[in-house]
Amino acid sequence: MSTFLNGAAFVINYIIDMGASVMLPIIIALLSIIIGVKIGQAVRAGLMIGVGFVGMGLIVDMMNNNMGPAAQAMANRLGVTLSIVEVGWPGMSGVTWGSIIATIAIPLAIAVNLVMFAGKLTKTINIDIWNVWHIAFTGAIAYAVTGNLWIGLGGVVFHAVIVYKLGDLWAPLLNDYFELEGLTAPHGTSAYMAPIACFVDAVIEKIPGLNKINFSVSGLQERIGVLGEPVVIGAILGTVIGFLAGYGPQEALPLGIKMAAVMVLMPRMIKCIMDGLTPISERAKEIMHNRFGEGADFYIGLDPAILLGDSEVVTAGILFIPITLLIAIVMPGNRILPFGDLATIGFFIAIAVAVHKGNLFRTLISGSCIMAMTIWITNQTVAWTTALGQSVGAVEPGATLAAMDQGGSPLTYVYTQLFTRENIPGLIVIAAIYIVCMVFAVMHSKKRAAENAARDAEAELEME
Repeated sequence: MSTFLNGAAFVINYIIDMGASVMLPIIIALLSIIIGVKIGQAVRAGLMIGVGFVGMGLIVDMMNNNMGPAAQAMANRLGVTLSIVEVGWPGMSGVTWGSIIATIAIPLAIAVNLVMFAGKLTKTINIDIWNVWHIAFTGAIAYAVTGNLWIGLGGVVFHAVIVYKLGDLWAPLLNDYFELEGLTAPHGTSAYMAPIACFVDAVIEKIPGLNKINFSVSGLQERIGVLGEPVVIGAILGTVIGFLAGYGPQEALPLGIKMAAVMVLMPRMIKCIMDGLTPISERAKEIMHNRFGEGADFYIGLDPAILLGDSEVVTAGILFIPITLLIAIVMPGNRILPFGDLATIGFFIAIAVAVHKGNLFRTLISGSCIMAMTIWITNQTVAWTTALGQSVGAVEPGATLAAMDQGGSPLTYVYTQLFTRENIPGLIVIAAIYIVCMVFAVMHSKKRAAENAARDAEAELEME
């Protein structure tokens, strides 16, 4: 058994080590061919997805290389001395894939998805194999901390079940706001942190005055013209962050131009990914309709990167670079200096933007709550992520490992604490907060569905 697992781990890690820009095109092309897409079309689709991910990688690297030093410079100017620099999702995903749990996670996550779909427990069909590392992370952490393989595998199942249900929950929202018909984003920080935004939105709705505030990038563009365009906003935000970091004009202005480039290039890279996903998505819909009828209701689960083409998401992501640093500075007892995930904070708040219908004011409030909870949990999981890193030989004795992406996941924290019980008060507080937020997420979904039904009924009456 161990020989088989080691062999399987070698094959899987060999493919994974090539990165999402190679792994996903291969998977998408093969799946496309299997379900009947023409070979030439399938190959082109895979290559377009690869191009999109390479482009996104270049943009994220540019943000890391430029915003990372600026963020550290801001922290230094404020006299911040936080002892643990978080490595972000690139470092944590690599560590996760090195765990023996990751070898089992992909087939196990697929099996859970198929069982749930066959049993009509989910409408989400996930084809985003790369981001199964999020699911594997929960199992890998639990296994590294408890040493019990079955607890680790239970973590994989626990996380998988929840994200597929979240995929169902967010699909109508993605259709309404992002106009992504039949698609959903069940994985990662986007999906599991959005319930917090639902709770915040409900609270703001009850506060007179605050519930009337509504501004967005698109609304700003209508009011002030060219100054409200995403490219201009990106340039202004980048330049301001540069000056806050203590840069002179020769450094701050180029940073502004690079952030303007992010605002323009990110949506175009997302378009490449969407173009690549179109053939398999359309063919999957055709198969499902032929098998279950035209009324068949299902969603294709994809990487939350498809949400980053929205100007509101990109703008909020840039704004949250200094905001997240400020939260880290003022949070009592915090040891984490955000760094590795600063360039990808857009993932944390992407679905929150849709929850608030593009209202940037509400996104800033809910996003602050999301990042505060993320940093809070990350502090408590440092020992766990370090143990995982040491178990795969990625962390030297005496060193520490932390990442906001997944390291700050309430799903992983609650599941692992149930077995370790190292911090019962923390478990109770975080579990209670998250359960309440999930209830509001379900209520928000039902409210949105009722609004859509009323709107459709009104449209039918007008046609008559």
